[in-house]
Amino acid sequence: MTPETDHTWLLDRLLDDTRPSTKHAVVLSKDGLKLYDSGGLSEDQAETFAAVASGIQSLSSSASRALGDGSGGVRQSMSEFDGGLLVIIDAGDGTLLAVLAEAESDPGFLGHKMTELVEQIGSHLISPPRDAEGIGRS
Repeated sequence: MTPETDHTWLLDRLLDDTRPSTKHAVVLSKDGLKLYDSGGLSEDQAETFAAVASGIQSLSSSASRALGDGSGGVRQSMSEFDGGLLVIIDAGDGTLLAVLAEAESDPGFLGHKMTELVEQIGSHLISPPRDAEGIGRS
């Protein structure tokens, strides 16, 4: 990742605004590739986090198509589990923002802060589509 595309400072700002309940954040492409993360996780853990978030968002999109208005649109997905809370939102063209927080976190506040960040800097969070060989197109 080049300095021009490394926006980890954006994730640091989000975590600072939502501490102490938040643990990690990752920006990922909708197909599950980690673009950048807040640190604190190994590379394998961050990639797993991105893959899990992508999978949950994909299932939510399928539910929207089958049970919602048929568009597949998802504003936010949340998974609450023993020891944690995972919130995922659409973060721009082809990207998602996922945050892992303590189980006791306020999901409404967290979702609000995530949406606020995306509204302020969403243009930095765009992932161009990849062609069949997995190489980004301009």
